[in-house]
Amino acid sequence: MKLRLQLFEFEDLPWFPAVVRAGMMDYLRFMISALGTYQPVVPLLRGALQKTGRAPHLLELCAGAGGGTEGVLRSLRESGLPNAQVTLTDLYPQPAAWQLLAARTPGLSFAPASVDALAVPPELAGFRTVFSAFHHFSPPQAEALLADAVRQQAGIGVFEGAGKSWLEILLAWTVLPVAQLLITPFIRPVRLSRLLFTYVVPLIPLFTIWDGTVSILRMYPPEQLLALARRADPDGRFRWQAGKVRHTWGPQVTYLIGVPVSN
Repeated sequence: MKLRLQLFEFEDLPWFPAVVRAGMMDYLRFMISALGTYQPVVPLLRGALQKTGRAPHLLELCAGAGGGTEGVLRSLRESGLPNAQVTLTDLYPQPAAWQLLAARTPGLSFAPASVDALAVPPELAGFRTVFSAFHHFSPPQAEALLADAVRQQAGIGVFEGAGKSWLEILLAWTVLPVAQLLITPFIRPVRLSRLLFTYVVPLIPLFTIWDGTVSILRMYPPEQLLALARRADPDGRFRWQAGKVRHTWGPQVTYLIGVPVSN
């Protein structure tokens, strides 16, 4: 699918209820972690970190509830980077969810203050990553996000847990809502608000269906990711690569990775 529509997602809206947003993020984190969505990009990420010649420290932007980060960090530590660390950041921080992850995940920490991915404070160093969130940005914003990484000579990896297909949209409307109803009682910690807005007033499933569909329609395919990178880096200060990697059981991950040429 090469079509890209700049539609809106409810979770992006400033007025959107925080309790519903948190419930949606909890579900996304659970699913990404349970399915190992981002495990196929671990070799790419490990290679990029090694090329930088710096300490293997990931600075995750737009972290949401931290979905997938735990598994990726563990895999990096088990596959040649035992000192790998990650710091979670977001425009809308979720310290309650992050504290749970940090308590059980060696090497994981978080920045409690709001962090704008388009203008990251210089003191927040590390190889930048964006999981499941780059599609939220319009082309000018996406270009600005990449340009900020180039300006600060911070390597960056953008990863979307889908291959952008009509089949994935069909799944978002059929299989995934049923899965959400089945797994919500098993998401920890159990929150009364999550149960209320899933089963009594089903705002979380309804908004998840809309945002999930729009996420796929807003995703940038690899060729558009490279075009954004070239505009953000007109002087060629980074090496860029984009493409898709596939799980052994089928699903794909779309990615863009940029590493400073001097490294």
